[in-house]
Parts: sequence; structure tokens; C-alpha cells
Amino acid sequence: MREPGYSAALRVLRGAAGSDLQDVLAAACAPVPAWDPVVYLGDFSGSMLLPLAGGADKEDVEGSMAGRAFTTGQPVAAARGDAVRVWVPVTEQASRTGVLAVTVPHATPQALEQVELLGVFAGLAVAAIALVSDAPYVRRQRREMSLPASMQWDLLPPLNTRAPGALIAGLLEPAYDIAGDAFDYAVDDTELDFAIIDGMGHGISSTLLTALAVGAYRHARRGGASIPEIHTVIDRALSDHYDDDSFATGIVGRLTLATGRLEWTCAGHLPPLLLRGRKVVAELGNEPVVPFGLRGATPALCAVDLEPGDTVLLYTDGVTEAHLPNGEQFGLPRLIGLLEREAAASPQPEEILRRLVRELLRHQPDGLRDDATFLLVRWTGRA
Repeated sequence: MREPGYSAALRVLRGAAGSDLQDVLAAACAPVPAWDPVVYLGDFSGSMLLPLAGGADKEDVEGSMAGRAFTTGQPVAAARGDAVRVWVPVTEQASRTGVLAVTVPHATPQALEQVELLGVFAGLAVAAIALVSDAPYVRRQRREMSLPASMQWDLLPPLNTRAPGALIAGLLEPAYDIAGDAFDYAVDDTELDFAIIDGMGHGISSTLLTALAVGAYRHARRGGASIPEIHTVIDRALSDHYDDDSFATGIVGRLTLATGRLEWTCAGHLPPLLLRGRKVVAELGNEPVVPFGLRGATPALCAVDLEPGDTVLLYTDGVTEAHLPNGEQFGLPRLIGLLEREAAASPQPEEILRRLVRELLRHQPDGLRDDATFLLVRWTGRA
């Protein structure tokens, strides 16, 4: 078992803008030896794995080998004739975005480790190609996407990432027709910053309002502002631009990785849920402040000290206000029950959110009437 041919693969990748990923991966796989590489990317709703190149079939996340690797983050292997087919997560830095499938002679621990590293390399190659090609974005679309949704997805960071001391994951639904909901985050050696925004209304106008709020958030965060200062910058950006009652609700937060200290401000948004172990132990309440854009007072900074393993779930009102077929609202008690159940079933934040969205859609088979967005933050303990 030899090291993958990364040098040869990088030469292929460097050779032309938008290089064929199959050629790049074939060059990396050849020395291992491994062959027949196929990259699958998770679609925007997280329910399907779609092959980046032609010639391979799509795979359901539920009930497939590829789906198991995607949801668990672990290699999955199955005999294929005299060889073994292996599926591993495709990761872009610490964000899981898809699955790589390759065939190897034997599924030895060394071979699985090499294939896992090929999954990391595939993620880096996909990210590089996506800078100059629409192919990865287009292949992730399981169906036609609305203009507001397309604009909204361009606002978002990767749906999940890991850092020493913390995990974060987000998910939006309806994935192909969202408008108005967004989240953002950034992590460094000491802190995890995050925000969730819910712009009023629907369609393009809501997307533009939310885009301004996210832009103001990033600008202030990158300038080193405190949480209350960031909150005020977003509020002023919306109120200065709009001369009407346009607004957005939201939460701006910061987690100190060394201590688990969580600080946040709230602009008319629903309070986050604190999950400890397998139980929701609290709603993280806050002093009431009007939404962004209505020239609210200086926000109060709220804080809580998390314990290792604590999970905080932020969500928009499209979740709890979704209507069941009988007209009943989805509601907070139902959300809490589902969160506790799914957290017990899976330790992976992105899988918890995928299952929450799946259950939400099952309760509303005629489709959501408002965006439903989740953002999950977990402190795993001191780095």
C-alpha cells in the first residue's frame, strides 16, 4: 500500500481552470492502488447524494452505503468481486460536504486511512474547482431553484464545521425556495462567532434585506467589534437603508472555546434551546429588544457557562409556526421532543438537523409556508 499520488494530482489540477475532477482523483488514486473514484455531493436539502461526474447513479442518504458514510462520518466498506468498495466522507477543511467512493484490493486499516485522506483531498479539489466552475453548485441541485433561494445560498458559509472545542451546523428548508432566513459563523483559535437572521416578508425583497443584515454582521465581526456593537451595527444598517418598517429578527452570539462561556444578544428572536445530555434543560431567555432595523435600544448582553457536550439550538419561527394537516401548529413542545429524540439517536450535529428537518416536513406534507432554519452550536470542551 503506497501513499496517494498527491503531487501528480496537483499538477493535473494546476494544468487548467476547472480541471476534470475525475482526472485529478485518478492521479491521486493510482499509486495506492485505488480505482473507479466517484465523488457524491450532498444536495441542498441534505436528502440525496448526487454524483459530480456523469455515469454514476444518485444515492439516497437514507439506506445506502454512501449515505451511511455521509451521516456517520466514518468509512463504510463492502465486497465487490475480488476487491472492496469503500465510501468515505468528502470534507472541505472541517466541513462534510459529500462522499468519495473508490475501490481497493483489500480494506485493511492502512487502506481505509489512505482512502479517508483521499476524501479530504477530494474536498479541497472540489473547493478549488468551485472557484472557477459552476459544476459543483449545479450538481448539488436536485431540482430547479428559485432566484431568492439561489441568492440566499450564496450568502451562507459551509453548512457545518468542526474546531478544537466546538462544532457548528446549520440547515435551511425549503432548500430550493428559501428567502429571508440566513445564518453565518466564523471560528478562530479562541472563539466561535455565529448569527442567525430572519428577514421579514418573502421573495427577493426579503433576501435583499437579509443580505444587508449578514453583510453588516460580517463587516462588524471582522472589525473586532463586541457582540453588542455588532448588534448595533446591524440595526443601524437596516434602519439607515430602509425608510419604512422593514426589519429582521436575529441572534448574535460568541462562544469562548477555552471556557465554554456563551454570550449573545437577541433582536426580537425566539430564545435558543439548551440541550444537556439528552434533555432540553432551558430556553436561553434574554432581555426583550426590538428587531434589527427598528432603532432599538442598546441590547443587553446575555451569558451562560456551558458544560462540555452542551448543545445550543437556534431556530426561526418558520419551525414552530409550521402548520400540521389538521391546522395545529408544530409548536415548541413538539420541537423539544424531537430534538431530545434525535440527539439520543445520533451524536453528529449535522445529522441531528437533517433528521429534525425530515420530521418537520413529514408533519407538513403540503410544504412549508415560511422558511424554517436551524443553527446548532456545541461546546465539546476545552481544546
